[in-house]
Amino acid sequence: MRYLPHTDDDVAQMLDVIGATSLEDLFASIPGACRRKEALDLPEAMTEWELNKHMGKLAAEMAVCPEYLVFMGAGSYDHYIPEAVKQLLGRSEFYTSYTPYQPEVSQGTLQAIYEYQTLTTRLLGLDVANASMYDGASGLAEALLMAIRITRRKKVYVSCLCHPLYRQVVRTYFEPTGYDVVELPYLDDGRTDFSGITDLDACAGIAIQSPNFFGCIEDIETLAEKIHTDPKAMLIVSFTEPLTYGLLKSPGSLGADIACGEGQSLGIPRSFGGPGLGMFAAKKEYLRNMPGRLVGQTKDLDGKRGFVLTLSTREQHIRREKATSNICSNQGLCATAAAMYMAALGGTGIRELALLNHDKAAYLKGALKKAGLETPFEAPFFNEFVVRLPGGLQETYNRLLSEKIVAGLPLASFYPELEDCYLLCATETMDREDMDLLVKEVAS
Repeated sequence: MRYLPHTDDDVAQMLDVIGATSLEDLFASIPGACRRKEALDLPEAMTEWELNKHMGKLAAEMAVCPEYLVFMGAGSYDHYIPEAVKQLLGRSEFYTSYTPYQPEVSQGTLQAIYEYQTLTTRLLGLDVANASMYDGASGLAEALLMAIRITRRKKVYVSCLCHPLYRQVVRTYFEPTGYDVVELPYLDDGRTDFSGITDLDACAGIAIQSPNFFGCIEDIETLAEKIHTDPKAMLIVSFTEPLTYGLLKSPGSLGADIACGEGQSLGIPRSFGGPGLGMFAAKKEYLRNMPGRLVGQTKDLDGKRGFVLTLSTREQHIRREKATSNICSNQGLCATAAAMYMAALGGTGIRELALLNHDKAAYLKGALKKAGLETPFEAPFFNEFVVRLPGGLQETYNRLLSEKIVAGLPLASFYPELEDCYLLCATETMDREDMDLLVKEVAS
């Protein structure tokens, strides 16, 4: 089956118009040392049906719900998605819409984004939210750069309990800049140690994650009081599980200047790791330093409500040196899904769901402790926690995997000192029988 629509005659005519004799002429400007001379070592082509069968076999190698019991969160969480969200999101006017380059004729898209921004500010307790970032990791890196722009300082602190992959993105962003990124260690209770912060007058911002990577809830309010003894230093609160703020106080209400993180839990399936949704909110005074774009509400000449692209600060819209970000697209469809999800549940529904998530994880943690397993961190937590498996941990983990149970995320690759520890998660999708089975298998 051909996928290229141009015939040899079509190609020859196009080459003649531009004065080229062959397709090779199109690549003449590329140095020979940068060009591959031998053919790619590719397998034989498959038919459409053979390819479908091959992809099915690859997919079957993945341990996913509901065939497997997956007690793993670590930034991507299994939640039920209301059928109403799935059906509405599949409508063509939502499903195919893209960044509104001509905002005045994209009222539906702009309104969807506006509603998302409104619900995001309510959830995070801050004044303004942008039209979304790529994901939680890019949101954290952009928040740190924003703090540097605002304070004109070149040093930031980042908790080592921010998601390890988020911190890697921060390092990638900051490596060529010359700015100083200092990682803060953690305490025995599983929360960040802030005792090493002694030079607030040189600090642009301090970033923590709550709940942090161990699932523990950080003391945001106390840290905010400490940071804001310096009038410039900014507190950035990152998150991977936004449902937390259905139960706990929002970052903004506790003193955060910027809140950013991953919105996948809000009506977006895990999908083997993506796509995600970068949520980003800040105090109103920092509006013009925010990355991305922001939709606002106005009235037209007839007094009817309308929506406009109020702020768009990337290099395609304004002078390059004035741009606050080079992020080229918001996650429009994912943001719309999150807006639908938050609207469908409402404040009461989100609170009830958050409480259910906490209670499920608390039950699992309590049952594991009764079975004799150690939980090394005892700070308050939300829906995930760290457990230390008994001797022969890798054998136990592999045995459970063969029984279609994923017993959490091994932490050794991220925190070598926790080589025998696993990060477990339980959401509303886990039945009591599922959790009891895990406890029985781990303790046996």
